[in-house]
Amino acid sequence: MQIISMQAAHWEQVKTIYESGIATGNATFQTSAPSWEEWDKAHIQHCRLVAVENDTVLGWAALTPVSGRCVYAGVAEVSVYVAEAARGKGTGSKLMQALISESEGNGFWTLQAGIFPENTASIRLHEQHGFRQVGYREKIGQMNGIWRNTVLMERRSNVVGV
Repeated sequence: MQIISMQAAHWEQVKTIYESGIATGNATFQTSAPSWEEWDKAHIQHCRLVAVENDTVLGWAALTPVSGRCVYAGVAEVSVYVAEAARGKGTGSKLMQALISESEGNGFWTLQAGIFPENTASIRLHEQHGFRQVGYREKIGQMNGIWRNTVLMERRSNVVGV
């Protein structure tokens, strides 16, 4: 498996993995995957990675800005998604480590994630990579008419800006 920069040509496989995560009901508040153009505009241009084996995308990771204010330029929200067939094989861990390295190389000092408490695998993955729980947000958003909570996790860089 290789971790490489995501390109537009990866989008169809990335989208399929994203849709699989959406279908679980515990990965995101999103109810459908956006178009490539929408996704591309919403995500930071660097720090977009895919795990690839034999031209098959096994997972992806990317960052979105948490704010447009310049004081938060080094803070981003993490997304890591792994194809169902690749789960439990270290793909998410390799993507997370590469994303952390890439983010620090691009000046990010804080990475954060909002995770549904039911998504224990994601919480464990983040903890294994130095994220800590900094909050619990009750009824922060509705999904399909049901109020959902999230665990707010954060990782501070040891090498950038802090």
